[in-house]
Amino acid sequence: MSGRTWGVLLVLCGAIFLEGIDIAMLNAALPSIRAELGLPTGELQWVMSAYVLGYGGFMLLGGRAADLFGRRRMFLLPLAVFLAFSGLGGLAGNGWTLVLARFVTGACAAFMTPAGLSVITTGFPAGPHRTKALLVYSGTGGAGFSVGLVVGGLLTAADWRWVFFAPVVLAALILAAGLPLLPRTEEARTEDVRAVRPRTARTPPTEPAGARPGCGRPPRTHLDLPGALTVTGSILLFVLAVERATHAPPVQTVVALAASLVLLLAFVQIERRSPAPLVRPGIFRTHSLVRANLTGALFTCGFFGFQFVVVLYLRELRGWSAPETGLAMLALGADAVLAPVLTPRLVRRFGNARVILGGLLLAVLAYAAFLPLGTDRAYAAMFPSLLLIGIAFALAYGPLTIVATDGIDPGEQGLAGGLLHTSFQFGAALGLSATTAAMSLGGPDPLTAYRTALLVPVLSAVLAVAVSPRGRATPVQAPHSSRPVASSDHAPQQPLARKGTDNG
Repeated sequence: MSGRTWGVLLVLCGAIFLEGIDIAMLNAALPSIRAELGLPTGELQWVMSAYVLGYGGFMLLGGRAADLFGRRRMFLLPLAVFLAFSGLGGLAGNGWTLVLARFVTGACAAFMTPAGLSVITTGFPAGPHRTKALLVYSGTGGAGFSVGLVVGGLLTAADWRWVFFAPVVLAALILAAGLPLLPRTEEARTEDVRAVRPRTARTPPTEPAGARPGCGRPPRTHLDLPGALTVTGSILLFVLAVERATHAPPVQTVVALAASLVLLLAFVQIERRSPAPLVRPGIFRTHSLVRANLTGALFTCGFFGFQFVVVLYLRELRGWSAPETGLAMLALGADAVLAPVLTPRLVRRFGNARVILGGLLLAVLAYAAFLPLGTDRAYAAMFPSLLLIGIAFALAYGPLTIVATDGIDPGEQGLAGGLLHTSFQFGAALGLSATTAAMSLGGPDPLTAYRTALLVPVLSAVLAVAVSPRGRATPVQAPHSSRPVASSDHAPQQPLARKGTDNG
């Protein structure tokens, strides 16, 4: 890859690293935020939940917006807003300012993430370069989360407000690098989007949708606004219900779930009738995408549930400090090294499906090995499980990204990325809620409660094995080959160094 291409990948990796470190650092700062601002438990929980709501609720819309309005635009504009509202969080003098800042930064991440992913899947040539780029990108996100656990503890020791100011500095650097480096490779975007739109009686095959007869002009970019509003509302309510299930009254949870279902049914009807749907129903006929999304949701359910329980175990039962806990969790960041180095070789030899399966089986083993907790268990006995989970993440996360976007039209790559990351975020919210509920079922003894909660990651990983992608991927071509890696790449790719006419 050329120097400019590496520069583009560095910008995209910086953004996904920013997302991971931003989430993890806040975890370490919550006790200090509560102490200074005097927040009750419910309001403190909203500081965490607001980001999840914004991120999960707008991810699908963000993915489609990248396809319709330009990936470069949908990456850089939300990044600038992210920068501003992260700074607002650092200046907050009350809890609801923090909640607002976290909700907006979560929504911004929901637009940036699928846009950045689709820059890779449409801009990097099919073959080893794209595979390596996706695996480096995925590993960087995991590394951001692991590093954030440590850095968050160190910054909180100085002042919790630095947990919000540090992302401002990082976001500014990414924005400054992204403006000149990110390519304007959207000149074929209109044709890509038009190609996947269903033809209707009002859209003859000889004329572009939305064009006047005989003029040959490309159609105007059209966002399915009713579909966008209903699906975003449905996801917001669903994530809210799952995230707050263990803290809110049961009636409130049931009402939120019912309202979410009503909006989802309305969304399905809208999409069936829309000439340019936000989510083309036919995309779910791609079995690899469906399996990748189900597997991704279950995998992150187990991973975030496990991380939540282990942090509580080390901090509250063992009395470890925030920096000590962060350093102990660094083993989970093994994927940052292994994802770009080991995983590509394994994928070339065994295919994505087998590598994913191997990672999931390692996760089952690691979670099960952690079950016999004790009040005096040495870190040396915990370390193998933590390391195996980091390896499992390296083997599963990146290849899942590849499988979820393989076989998808270039005009729907942002949508595919949005679907996958929505599944990831839903899985994370479900994992946190399920482990919290399991802890309450474990009784008053903290050790028993933690052991009960650890059954959630084990079960999630077992189910992920059952639904994981099947089959062996097409072997990756040699770097000098210009042929596509898999049958999904049936449209010409746009090289990253090429400049076009995208006005984003």
